[in-house]
Amino acid sequence: MQGPQEEQAATQVSAKPRRRRAGWVVAPLIIFAALATMFFYALQTGDPSRLPSALIGKPVPQFTLAPLEGLTDNGQPVPGFSNADLARGQPSVVNFWASWCVPCVQEHPVLVEMVRRTNVDLYGINYKDQTSAARRFLGHYGNPYKAVGVDTNGRVAIDWGVYGMPETFVVDGKGRIVYKHVGPISIQALESQVIPAIEAARKTGSAS
Repeated sequence: MQGPQEEQAATQVSAKPRRRRAGWVVAPLIIFAALATMFFYALQTGDPSRLPSALIGKPVPQFTLAPLEGLTDNGQPVPGFSNADLARGQPSVVNFWASWCVPCVQEHPVLVEMVRRTNVDLYGINYKDQTSAARRFLGHYGNPYKAVGVDTNGRVAIDWGVYGMPETFVVDGKGRIVYKHVGPISIQALESQVIPAIEAARKTGSAS
């Protein structure tokens, strides 16, 4: 028979695996709760595009993206880009898109209009797409991008905290993210949210 000390020791040993198993169960629940809180916030505001981002006010993640192969503008290759291109003293806009993304088709004319109105540098990140399909998309709908980088494996999108296609970020002249828009930009959102964010970034840059 085991004495009281042996029984207590056995109980402590057997409790350790249970605590570890409990940790494995609790961790996913915490992550789920955090995501649920963000989506609840968006539902409460009535605007899913206003999902919060931990990157607001922070420098863009470091990355370097190759260009979309075969994409040209007036006979010249359209380049890829890196985070350094987003910190050259002027605000810019980064748009994650894909040819297979139906909302991207809806948004595309608004992006063209945004560039026309603001003359902002628009950078496109083509997400997990086929090269030929992406070229056809821009050939059909027009290319408003100053540069297009290819995020083949989706790593850059993860670093930017992207939920899905499309998503758009306003970046100030120092390379800091100042605004995030989730989902397609409507004309209303362009006028009430995106253009004001671009103009605010310009004022901040000129004042610094």
